[in-house]
Amino acid sequence: MARSMRDIKRQIKSVQNTKQITKAMEMVAASKLRKAQEKAEAARPYSQKLKDVVSSIAAGTQGTQHPMLVSRPVKRTGYLIVTSDRGLAGGYNANILRKVTMLIAERHKSKDEYDLFVIGRKGRDFLRRREYPIVEEVTELSDTPKFADIKSIAYSAVQQFEDGTFDELYICYNRFVNAITQVPTVDRLLPMDPVAATPEHREVTASYEYEPSPEGVLEVLLPKYAETLIYSAILDGKASELGAKMTAMGSATKNASKMIGDLTLTYNRARQAAITQEITEIVAGANAQS
Repeated sequence: MARSMRDIKRQIKSVQNTKQITKAMEMVAASKLRKAQEKAEAARPYSQKLKDVVSSIAAGTQGTQHPMLVSRPVKRTGYLIVTSDRGLAGGYNANILRKVTMLIAERHKSKDEYDLFVIGRKGRDFLRRREYPIVEEVTELSDTPKFADIKSIAYSAVQQFEDGTFDELYICYNRFVNAITQVPTVDRLLPMDPVAATPEHREVTASYEYEPSPEGVLEVLLPKYAETLIYSAILDGKASELGAKMTAMGSATKNASKMIGDLTLTYNRARQAAITQEITEIVAGANAQS
């Protein structure tokens, strides 16, 4: 009985140490989440306004043949997948990777039909183990990534679409809703829909003049717009990662508290049983001597 009680005390101590770690990780994630959420929300109006401008120019230049606006027969598809570098974030990585692998299995019969651009070590390692064709990767992003950190992979993905290496480009990420909810999302990035303007934009009837020409402005804006959408998705993904991590660590802390309570109850029962047994033995000994 003494050995069993010693084991229970050792287990309680171990769970208490784990609880301290998960509580600290929850607080760190919560402190970082606010800044990441602000950056993600601040990027949305800019990308939406840029989308309105591009839609306005494209709608006014009928017949434009810019490769980023022209749909062509799909022979090869590109996927840009946003994951995290570290785990302990609940289902953050598993959800988006499951969605992407199911989509690829449904749409493609051969690995020659698609290319993958991967951001985050978790996604890279998962896909590499299963021998998916990874063209380019980026890891070790900070919790507040800058555009310069992902510029190379964003430029490469957009440029390969323009060059005709593949005929569609999708971006796969977790869209941030709140700290509890992150939605695995797959959006078609290229080719763009030139009439996908917001309702507010469709009400605007003012005309604009562009120098040197609308086509020249589109030539510059379209690649930057695509790269901006990629960066905005990465900011969303980072906020989702921190939200998922905060939620997962919060749940782990609650589970640790419950486990400590159960173990403490078990320990007290074992201790009470040991004391009762000792009293019984003392009483039995005293009765034997009388």
